Amino acid sequence: MTYLDTLADLIRSCLPPDAVPPADSDDLFRIYAVLLRAKGEQVTDEDVHDAWSAWMQSVDSTHKALVPFHDLDPETRAFDTPYTQAIRAAFRRAANQ
Repeated sequence: MTYLDTLADLIRSCLPPDAVPPADSDDLFRIYAVLLRAKGEQVTDEDVHDAWSAWMQSVDSTHKALVPFHDLDPETRAFDTPYTQAIRAAFRRAANQ
C-alpha cells in the first residue's frame, strides 16, 4: 500500500454514510489523494469534478456529466460536495497525526 492509497482510504473514511462512491473507484480516490496533497483545505467542488471527469473518461467517455463544472445543473454539482468535504476533513486529520 502506498502513501496515496493510505490517503485515499482516509478520504473514504471521511465520507458521510449517504455518499456512495462508484464501484471500482480506487483510481478515483488516488486522484482525490493527489488533490488533498496539492490543495488541502483549498480544494473546491470544481476540483473534485475535474478529478472525477479525468477518471470517468477512462470508465465511460460518454457520461453526460463529462462537461465543465459550471455547465452542470445544481443537482449534479451537489454530488461533488461530500467528496470535497471528505478531502478537507482528511487533510485536517492527516495534518494532526
